[in-house]
Amino acid sequence: GIGGGFQYGLQVSIINSPAEYIKSFIRETWLKRYGSSPSEEMITLMWSFVVSIYSIGGLLGSLSAGYLSVRFGRKKAMLFTNIPALLSATLMGLSRLCGSFEMIIAGRLFSGVCGGLALNIHLMYAGECAPRKLRGLIAITASTAIAVGKFVGFALGLREVLGVEALWPFLMAANAFPALIQLLTLPFFPDSPRYLLIDKKDKEGCM
Repeated sequence: GIGGGFQYGLQVSIINSPAEYIKSFIRETWLKRYGSSPSEEMITLMWSFVVSIYSIGGLLGSLSAGYLSVRFGRKKAMLFTNIPALLSATLMGLSRLCGSFEMIIAGRLFSGVCGGLALNIHLMYAGECAPRKLRGLIAITASTAIAVGKFVGFALGLREVLGVEALWPFLMAANAFPALIQLLTLPFFPDSPRYLLIDKKDKEGCM
């Protein structure tokens, strides 16, 4: 769940706290580049891109989840979701240093791809690995991970934690930590029995 539903919940909630700081950053960057202040309509448009492009990334990720989980297996596909997660964290974390609000937009797109992939493959992988008696309980881990991710996102966004102007790039890059945890732990997990039997025709491995 840390690399699955948690990533989705985190990114949905984490964007609320630094809203005014990101708008100010867009305004300052625009002024330095073009020598004039952008209109409020332009600021709103750029902010709308930052927020909504996550959904476009989520759609792309969701559409790719089925192919990747069959082509590479559920476990490898879950590991693959960490690539867009780490890429998005790097882009958003370095955006202020590089003076580019476009990096935030690109980072949100990649984090959306990660969320779309992770949420779908998490459900598949957990459901197929769970013993029959625990299948319902294990399936609930997706919604639990989303709720925990939202809670952590709101907690990190508090002014006492990372919700201040000096630290908002670190807040936006927080999704790197669950990605790194999953990269370190998931290789020790087994492959999905259903994938081994149906897609790989490996009956012995399935058993």
